[in-house]
Amino acid sequence: MSNVVDVVIELFTWVGLGAGILLAVAALILYVADGTWLPVRAVVEDVDDHRVVRWFDEHGGVNEAPLSPHDDARIGDADMADVFARRGSVHRMRLTRSSPLVRFVALLAAGVLGLGAVASALSIVLLFLRG
Repeated sequence: MSNVVDVVIELFTWVGLGAGILLAVAALILYVADGTWLPVRAVVEDVDDHRVVRWFDEHGGVNEAPLSPHDDARIGDADMADVFARRGSVHRMRLTRSSPLVRFVALLAAGVLGLGAVASALSIVLLFLRG
């Protein structure tokens, strides 16, 4: 029975640490690819059959982006909204500073690395307990 436990712990150690490192690298790549998002104050306006937000960028240019139905529901009836605009892009905005995908992959990497670290520590403890 102890051999089965050792195999399972060893499996969790290697898979946890290996997959955790790969996921952490993927999260880092996604973070860098996501770019820099700056907080801006945007004006919400009705245009034809949809709503748009308009804001000034750091160079003084006027930018505009249509609101998705989800973003429109979150903003509600407000005339102005605090949004985040992508530096270097004139028509990209979102309501959160960080990307939900980057946050998910980073948390998944942390969880899998944690599993690998706990399994590794448990393996060392069992090694010393058995003598």
